[in-house]
Amino acid sequence: MSEITQVLQSVGRGEGRGAEELLPLVYEELRRLAAARMAREAAGQTLQPTAVVHEAWLRLVGAGQRTWQNRAHFFAAAAEAMRRILIENARRRSRLKRGAGLTRVNIEDMDLADATRDEKLLLIDEALERLQEEDPDKAKIVVLKFFGGLTNHEVAASFGVTERTIERQWAYAKAWILRCIQSEL
Repeated sequence: MSEITQVLQSVGRGEGRGAEELLPLVYEELRRLAAARMAREAAGQTLQPTAVVHEAWLRLVGAGQRTWQNRAHFFAAAAEAMRRILIENARRRSRLKRGAGLTRVNIEDMDLADATRDEKLLLIDEALERLQEEDPDKAKIVVLKFFGGLTNHEVAASFGVTERTIERQWAYAKAWILRCIQSEL
């Protein structure tokens, strides 16, 4: 059993200073996951990986639900927290962009560009919410892989299935989300 799993179990039992012991063990990996996700964001991003990790940490330990079964379960919860932070940030920026300036412009005179990265992230989130209603397991796979940066092996371990099963479900989920997004455009 890994050191992280042991500390997670002690946190779940309410023993000692679990959260203080856990943060140094998981911080670098959380930071790596956040940095990998943030690398896909638009240039000029105001949100930094460190801020995402800190906000996710506060949500994880402050939420009251501190009974993580193992390392994979903890990182799944962290991936979900990071996803929510990125979506909230994209929505905030989208609101600011749409409401700032309030100048009337004739739409026929505008040159419409492709969707911005924030808009794409919001489209992915909307499609993910629809997938969640249809198939929660496939939606969780998307969160773990896309937002959490977990490998097929890590996702398979958290689900208790083979890597091949995760590969098939990931392929299906990606195609489903793409089809959903294309129907919106």
